[in-house]
Amino acid sequence: MASGPIKRTAGKLASKAMEKAPDEWKEQLIDEAHEKSVEMIEEKAESQANDAAENLKEAKDETSENVHKKAEEAKEKTQNALLTLRDKLKKAKETGEELQEKVGSSNNSSKKVKGVHDIKGISNIKSATNIKGPAEVKKSSDIKSAADINKYSD
Repeated sequence: MASGPIKRTAGKLASKAMEKAPDEWKEQLIDEAHEKSVEMIEEKAESQANDAAENLKEAKDETSENVHKKAEEAKEKTQNALLTLRDKLKKAKETGEELQEKVGSSNNSSKKVKGVHDIKGISNIKSATNIKGPAEVKKSSDIKSAADINKYSD
């Protein structure tokens, strides 16, 4: 605290010097003191503005880095989700195809429901004239013997 008494003493000397100085010097000293105080205030304000601008720039850079990191993370998560979805859709498609094959193969082997084209029309129905008579019925002479069967199978 040695500077405290020195400052007080210097302040007292400056005020006594001002009292004894001529009026022209007083006005000149007041103007110089005013200019000096304006310069000091301007320098301090400029320094604070520069500090604030520097802090703002640092915050902006940090925020920019964080935004890019978050965007990259979001992009990776989205890609992973899309890949997972694609795999699930692929599995669902394969399962559906297998189901269609199972259902289709069972339908082809045993067709239970007839379509429109399977229904006979009126021209396919037998009439009384199309019925076989006693002359067209097979007789025992028309039946093949075991020897006749072997001839035709070779």
